[in-house]
Amino acid sequence: MKAPEIRQKFIAYFKKQEHVVVPSSSLVPDNDPSVLLTTAGMQQFKPYLLGHLDPTTRFRARRLTSVQRCFRTSDIDAVGDASHLTFFEMLGNFSIGDYSKAGTIRFAWECLTKTFNVPKKRLWVTIFEGDTRTVKDFEAFKFWQEYVATDRITSFGRSENWWGPPGTSGPCGPSSEIHVDRTGQPCERQSNCRPNCPCGRFLELWNLVFMEYFQDEAGAFSDLPTKNVDTGMGLERLALILQDVPTVFETDLFAPIIRVAAQSGAVPAGESHLERTTHLRIVTDHLKAAVFLVADGVRFSNKDRGYILRRVFRRALDQLTYPLAAWPPIAAAVIDRYQQAYPFLAEQRSMITSALTEEAEGFLRHIDTTLKRVTAKDSRLSNGSGQTKRLTPEQAFTLFTTHGTSPARLRRAGFNFDEKAVKLKIEEHRRRSRAGAAKKFGGHGLGGYALDASRFKPDAVARLTRLHTATHLLQQALRTVLGSHVRQNGSDITPERLRFDFTHPTKLTAEQLAAVENLINQQVRRDLPVSWQELSPEEALQAGALSFFRERYPARVKVYSIGDFSKEICGGPHVKRSSEVGRVKIISEKSSAAGIRRIKATVEP
Repeated sequence: MKAPEIRQKFIAYFKKQEHVVVPSSSLVPDNDPSVLLTTAGMQQFKPYLLGHLDPTTRFRARRLTSVQRCFRTSDIDAVGDASHLTFFEMLGNFSIGDYSKAGTIRFAWECLTKTFNVPKKRLWVTIFEGDTRTVKDFEAFKFWQEYVATDRITSFGRSENWWGPPGTSGPCGPSSEIHVDRTGQPCERQSNCRPNCPCGRFLELWNLVFMEYFQDEAGAFSDLPTKNVDTGMGLERLALILQDVPTVFETDLFAPIIRVAAQSGAVPAGESHLERTTHLRIVTDHLKAAVFLVADGVRFSNKDRGYILRRVFRRALDQLTYPLAAWPPIAAAVIDRYQQAYPFLAEQRSMITSALTEEAEGFLRHIDTTLKRVTAKDSRLSNGSGQTKRLTPEQAFTLFTTHGTSPARLRRAGFNFDEKAVKLKIEEHRRRSRAGAAKKFGGHGLGGYALDASRFKPDAVARLTRLHTATHLLQQALRTVLGSHVRQNGSDITPERLRFDFTHPTKLTAEQLAAVENLINQQVRRDLPVSWQELSPEEALQAGALSFFRERYPARVKVYSIGDFSKEICGGPHVKRSSEVGRVKIISEKSSAAGIRRIKATVEP
């Protein structure tokens, strides 16, 4: 069964079970500062699962299902094995105060054994075994006994079969995992083989999370008044099982793209089969991730999402013998393979290609310059003949962390070094980076967006208000002229001018700038009413309001509309009619960072 049919059958099954189908959200999560990127299917439903919002307001239902595109870096160093990826699709069903364990277990079992015809005898399940804090999940055990032999129901502790809370307190509960016996052969390591055995016999397929407790700050548990369900199953892993192939890279989601990579001479031909296979898998996974990240508005930079994008794309380039020539056909194959499920990829093909090209060319120029400079400055890198170049582990590590030059690329450039020592340094660096990222992004922050007018005199405040309203017009004009990939990346307003940063891969032409400016001033001349209404964040987004700041909004927000032209969540000051803005004049446009453009503009009386 091919991937498109798997998606269709999964959704069709849960529609039959009265679930509302919700489209995949962006890889850049809305209004959730606790994470940089969408890592699970439940993320877009988080406000409902945590009890902050009522799902019937937006979805008119408490049963939901989706196929969600996801990105994780937690397994990036394992990419290349049988099943680990950075970009993947998550099949999921969700109950917000509707069915609980009995329904969840029945749906999962029927979906796998009847819709997808996975043999029942190959399925094993795990449940929470209980500890001194919480009892064993006897309820899940009882329901699973209706479908699975007792000797194929096994239990694990909190690290394996427990979810949450998402912070120091909040909803949490036991989980139940469905595993597939891939070989059916007895384990050679131990007689009591079960899921999570290192023999590799079992593949974790579907995780069912039962949110039924509330944990307070002291660590005490109480029953939730409304119990929820969150499940997730990797499309790639299900395809592996249904297509009966050894790894996810042999499924139809990867194999055609890998063939393009192999035919392009992307990786060194002289390497062993294992090394070559690993390189091809990393290249394919990472380029797929980069294509989707760029399509969802992430731009290359040295921090946060932009750094993650840069890391995966450069890691892909590092696997390639001829980086500039090899990556474009692979990226094109990704778009070709996924455009039916995600049409926005084809719509943004030229923008994606342009952004990746700019980054690749800049990176390789940087690497070439860096290696030449380092070699010229440090005579210790040569044995005197100029043929053998020796790096200390510290030098190789610095080239990797500071300049992005991987050990593999250093070897191909002719440098020798203690690879084991460098690997240890890199692993320690990654450990510290993960700890730092967890500290920085592990909590829930509060954000806000308002213009501080208290610092200015009344005449300056009036001008600031006009410029602020002009910023709304500018943002919508840019999206109209350039495309919906334009996303606000920051702004600054003084009484003299506005500054607006936005995502776009290339310099704007004179014609594009003129079109943007003319469109803005057309709306000014229309004398449109500027109005606002107070809504919940979800109602605002459903009404089509723009929101690109990703903060956690309060329960009610202001949504400002400029006639039928612009609608945006905002807390700043605004004029009453668009004609009060005055004529808008764009005074400059330039690059602010890779993939980020900056416009400065002013308003005239």
